[in-house]
Amino acid sequence: MKTVSSIVENYIKTKPFLLNALSLGIINLTSLSRNIMSELDEEFGKEVKQGAVVMSLKRLTEELDFKLNHKINKVIKNIGEITVRSELTDYTFSASDTVLNKQADLISDINALSDIFYTSSRGVNETNIVVSSSVNHLVEKHFMREKLIQKLDNLASITVKLPKENIVVPGIYYFIFQRLAWEGIIINEVISTSNEFTILVGEDQVDVAFKVIKDLKN
Repeated sequence: MKTVSSIVENYIKTKPFLLNALSLGIINLTSLSRNIMSELDEEFGKEVKQGAVVMSLKRLTEELDFKLNHKINKVIKNIGEITVRSELTDYTFSASDTVLNKQADLISDINALSDIFYTSSRGVNETNIVVSSSVNHLVEKHFMREKLIQKLDNLASITVKLPKENIVVPGIYYFIFQRLAWEGIIINEVISTSNEFTILVGEDQVDVAFKVIKDLKN
């Protein structure tokens, strides 16, 4: 059986920015309840007083204050080293039977060079390679017969080392990416391991993105 609390909670969870604003306690609950009553009338299936909605929002806000703020902030404040690299290029190729061999040849060439950024990921239909722009000629030499889907230049990466607790606390990535979205940061690529992640952004946005992530620790 649906209750007012469960209906209100399900509605709020479909509104990410509203969810976060509630957790910060910056929304007038009475005004919010008045605005969402009309949208939820059909869900309620009966007459519901505005006061019941306000009480549901209040309980939800108290829960979010613990779940989102206390647990996540504890992890966020322990973010480790933040590393920035500039002058990167992001290549996306169609997956093929020969792509892995081409990657091996590319890595062999890159290993002989110093201070070169390289990372790759493979999906079901695509293979992605991010490299320092200084070795673009090597990528294009080895992959000249592969189908290029997309090439993005003038990118920068921000690599963030997370504390080991990040794997047991839900919402860490959501919390970080939401802050970036608020600042209008376009994330071109996300690459992650167990305890660190790297985002790729345009070089014109890297300073703002770095500041957002750094400020999360404060």
